[in-house]
Amino acid sequence: MTEADRVFARFPEFIKEYIYSHNWRELRDIQLDAARVIFETKSNLLLSSSTASGKTEAAFFPIISDIIETPDYQTGISVLYIAPLKSLINDQFKRLDELLDMTGITLTHWHGDVGASHKTNLLKNPSGILQITPESLESMLINRANDIPRLFGKLKYVVIDEIHALIGSDRGDQVICLLSRLSRLIGHSPRRVGLSATVGDLRVASDWLGAGSGRDTEAPIPKRAPLKWRLGLEHFYIQNPNELQSPDTSLSTAEQTDRGGRAKLDAGYEYLYDSLYGKKAIVFSNSREETEYVTATLRQICRARGDKDIFYIHHGNLSASLREDAEETMKDDTVTSAVTCATVTLELGIDIGKLDRVAQIGSPTTVSAFLQRLGRSGRRGSPPEMLMLYREETPLPNVPLPQLIPWELLRGIALIDLYTAERFIEPPRVKKMPLSLAFHQTLSIIASQGEMTPKALAERVLSLPPLSTLGRDVYRALLVSMINDEYLELTELKGLIIGLKGERIINSFKFYAVFKDSEDYTVRCDSEEIGTITTPPPVGDRFALAGRVWEVKEIDLPRRLIFVKSVDGKMEVSWPGDSGEIHTKVLLAMRDVLFGSREYPFLGENARSRLENARRVARAAKMDEKNIVFLGGQSYCYFPWLGTLSFRTVRRFLQRHAGELGISDIQSEGCCYITFKAKGDAGKHLTESIMSAIEREGLDTHTLVSDSECPVFSKYDEYIPAELLREAYATDRLLADEILERVREGVL
Repeated sequence: MTEADRVFARFPEFIKEYIYSHNWRELRDIQLDAARVIFETKSNLLLSSSTASGKTEAAFFPIISDIIETPDYQTGISVLYIAPLKSLINDQFKRLDELLDMTGITLTHWHGDVGASHKTNLLKNPSGILQITPESLESMLINRANDIPRLFGKLKYVVIDEIHALIGSDRGDQVICLLSRLSRLIGHSPRRVGLSATVGDLRVASDWLGAGSGRDTEAPIPKRAPLKWRLGLEHFYIQNPNELQSPDTSLSTAEQTDRGGRAKLDAGYEYLYDSLYGKKAIVFSNSREETEYVTATLRQICRARGDKDIFYIHHGNLSASLREDAEETMKDDTVTSAVTCATVTLELGIDIGKLDRVAQIGSPTTVSAFLQRLGRSGRRGSPPEMLMLYREETPLPNVPLPQLIPWELLRGIALIDLYTAERFIEPPRVKKMPLSLAFHQTLSIIASQGEMTPKALAERVLSLPPLSTLGRDVYRALLVSMINDEYLELTELKGLIIGLKGERIINSFKFYAVFKDSEDYTVRCDSEEIGTITTPPPVGDRFALAGRVWEVKEIDLPRRLIFVKSVDGKMEVSWPGDSGEIHTKVLLAMRDVLFGSREYPFLGENARSRLENARRVARAAKMDEKNIVFLGGQSYCYFPWLGTLSFRTVRRFLQRHAGELGISDIQSEGCCYITFKAKGDAGKHLTESIMSAIEREGLDTHTLVSDSECPVFSKYDEYIPAELLREAYATDRLLADEILERVREGVL
């Protein structure tokens, strides 16, 4: 009997019937690996495999098989499934509900959009599988602490989906804190199963998944299958003497259309339109404002051509109904032509059926994001297919050298190159000083447990794996500040309880989330909820949301409501945000693309021409021979080829030592280059001067953060002493290792 036969024989009949009904002829390697770990060990399990490889079934087939062999498995929750998105929970609910039909195993999903009756039923009769978000689990631990043993006393498994989206973030660390607190309350540690399509370092991810569980974690190495992708990268100048690329918004609709019926609005977006119209596709952008603009532009082209509007939009500031409308349309197999413009909200593992193509505006910032987005297409036997579209202003004759380089195009090529050549995916970074999370968990633990002595509280908080690296002195300083600022109160018995200011924080439903939220205003058109925006425009002004333009009719400030009417046109909109971190290997790969001579078959004609032009510029400037390039006068440009954290460190080092280095007017954009001014030969010898200074003084990141700074990034940073924030910034947002290594090699 083969291993596959043994595993299949272990499955109950209803799982066998499920496999037969889906016409699966054999079990995949990932399903065999998962079954081996679940059936034959007591270890945690990390399943990392490509999108649409069947990770959910691979995990749940053996888990469910094990559960139904357990006596009285119908009394008490057996499996806790945690996912970062409500839409992912809703999607997996439908998939698991089909699998569990007629088994007697109940399935409950629990998040903010689920009706109270479903939650009440679970609380009365806890059993089966519970699907939940981190925030809802936090709420349960605070508000139902005494009931946790009854609800979860028989918990055997915790399944965490899309762990790559959680590792290294406060939200991911919150999940591990919650699991540690849950285990303490129920008196045992359930097995953990992590699922992800893009894990850059299995060891780091395994350590994160198993932290505090007291179990080993097995992470089967996925087999390297040959890559079958359909990729295309194309480039367009926004302004160009060529008539086909020359936008003129002053023309009427008739004048914008040529004899063939093609609108002359924007060559790049029209190329995108022609590549997607009539297909089922997703267009990814790196920001909400770009997603809004792309949607509005595609609809504008659609109107100009007289085509049917098949365009939808999906991002976090839209109403649930608009997001669900897009999701259901994409899932509907009877719909053959629909295009949804989206942010990261559709990047994760929600099953959206078979897509013909995925498009990306510009480049993702990481290999991980590239793979996740590419993996949205190519399901059900077809190879994944992605188009990356690059648009930039036509360079003026006097534009500075660094602006002549198409950095996003280089990054797109580099991301593809890194994965195809090395299967490289960025390793997760783990925070060493998650102060915002420590503040949050301190309030949460006291809110759920009641009065505690400072010693007992410190022991409880610092025993949580993500917070164990803080150190007692740091946590003591945090506690003292929380008492002094009235977030905590010291009782006559020298115990700690929630203070007056702390009460105001924890009494808001927003407390359960550790990620930053904004005081958004809800936008309504008649009875329809459109979404949210951060700042209300004056009555009569217009703004963009959901790919359309709205005019403000009325503002209800106390209820934070904006009433609008729809108007024609398109506008740009902006939300505050973070562009994400780029790994040093990506910058080095970009350098190799720029200085190399290799041709890439996936580049379109315009993109090939743009790359060759950039290579000529780089060679003429001798960028391939030196990192410092003279721009004329006293101006220079430094290309360090370092990722975000190291680049930030170098920039701060230059700013701190500008006087002794003989430079001034230090500026940067992204992490590709730094411009500065220098007199004499100081600019030409800057890298040698930097290396000499580092060899002489060392490179302590703490010295690069000034005493006047108060670096606030995470949700509760504003309540934390500035000196602790500075230490955390130097520890987690600056990186000296890569710079020191280059100094040793003499190649900074």
